[in-house]
Amino acid sequence: MSETSNAYRTVVVGTDGSESSLRAVARAGALAGACGATLVIACAYLPTEADDRELARAQDLLGDEAYQVVGSHPAEDTVRTAAERAGAAGATRVKTVAVQGSPVETLLDVVRREDADLLVVGNRGLAGIKGRLLGSVPADATRRSECDVLVVHTTG
Repeated sequence: MSETSNAYRTVVVGTDGSESSLRAVARAGALAGACGATLVIACAYLPTEADDRELARAQDLLGDEAYQVVGSHPAEDTVRTAAERAGAAGATRVKTVAVQGSPVETLLDVVRREDADLLVVGNRGLAGIKGRLLGSVPADATRRSECDVLVVHTTG
């Protein structure tokens, strides 16, 4: 088996637009660029036409961070910004997707659809009430992924 056959071909990374997640995007971009892999940047969002009570609850709990998870337009802006960061880090083939759904389910679905062989997530988990609402993306993705997972240290 040649060395290049061991290289990653498709890398998926998730982002919510936070600086922490953009650090993971940059690391994924550098890795994808070095491997000659396609980088798929995914952002999950809640539909704006979701149940009004559910949406209000999420916005109350998330406060200023609510923009990161509600509506497709902010999600599309988020992946566009992330693609620029990934390109600056070395990625040459970048695809972006904004997908309605929960973060972990969305990432795992994108991994399957793109036949990815690496999933990159930041280590920043959500604690407290936010974590119970949205779940810990790094922990859940690592446990449930069917491909390799790289957890990037993005805090501190």
